[in-house]
Amino acid sequence: MDQIGEPTQNQRLEGFNILLGLTEAVGTILVILVISWINYHRNGLSWGADPDTKFNWHPLLMVVGFVFLYANAMLLYRIQRNVRKRRLKLMHAGLMLFIIVLVIISLVAVFDNHNMKKIPNMYSLHSWVGLTSIILFCCQWVAGCISFLYPGLQGNLRASYMPIHVYFGNAGFIGVLVSCLLGLNEKAIFQLKEKYAQFVGEGVMINIIGIFIIVFGGLTMYLVSQNQYKRLPRPEDDVLLTRTND
Repeated sequence: MDQIGEPTQNQRLEGFNILLGLTEAVGTILVILVISWINYHRNGLSWGADPDTKFNWHPLLMVVGFVFLYANAMLLYRIQRNVRKRRLKLMHAGLMLFIIVLVIISLVAVFDNHNMKKIPNMYSLHSWVGLTSIILFCCQWVAGCISFLYPGLQGNLRASYMPIHVYFGNAGFIGVLVSCLLGLNEKAIFQLKEKYAQFVGEGVMINIIGIFIIVFGGLTMYLVSQNQYKRLPRPEDDVLLTRTND
C-alpha cells in the first residue's frame, strides 16, 4: 500500500508540513469568506430567473475551482510524495478536469447574467485576463495529458516538456489570481459605487477576500518553487501507464 506524506530518501522537508497546513487553512478561510460574502451581501445563490443570484456562482466557483483546487492540484506531487507517479498523474489530470467543469459552469453564470441585464460581454480587463488564463489552463491540460499520460511518448520528450509545463502552470495560476483581484475590485466599484470609499462592511469584506487570495497564492507559489520540497524520483516511476499493477 502507498505511504503518504513520509519523507523519501534524504529530502529536506523542514517546515513543509507547517507551511502546507497554513496554506490549506488560509485557502479554507478564503472559501468560507466568499460563501459568507455571497450569502450575507449578495442574496445567496440560485440558477433561476434572478440574474444577480445566478451571477454569484461565478465568483464562488472561480475561487473554489480556479484558486483553491488549482493550488492543490499544483501541490499534489508534494503532498502525496510517496504515491506512485502513475497514480499521481491520473489524480492530477482528473482534478484539473474537474476544475474545467467548474469554470465552464461559472462562465455560463456570468454570461447569462450579462445577457439578462443587457450588459456587454468581454469588455473589461478582468474578463480579458480571466479568459486568457482559462485558455492557457485548458491548453495545459491537453498538452499535459498527451505528454504525461500517453504511454507511447518517448521519455526524453516528456523530460523536455516538463519545465515548460511547470512554468506555464505557475504562470496560469498567477493569471488566475490577478483576474480574481480585478474581478473583486470591479464588483466593489460597480455595486457599491461611492459607498466603497466609506468603508462599508461589504467593501471591507471584499478587500479582506482579496488579501486572502494574495496570501494563499503567495504561500502556494513558495511551496511549489522550493526544490527541497519536490517529490524525488522512485524506481517504479518509469513503469508504463498501461501497467495495471500499482
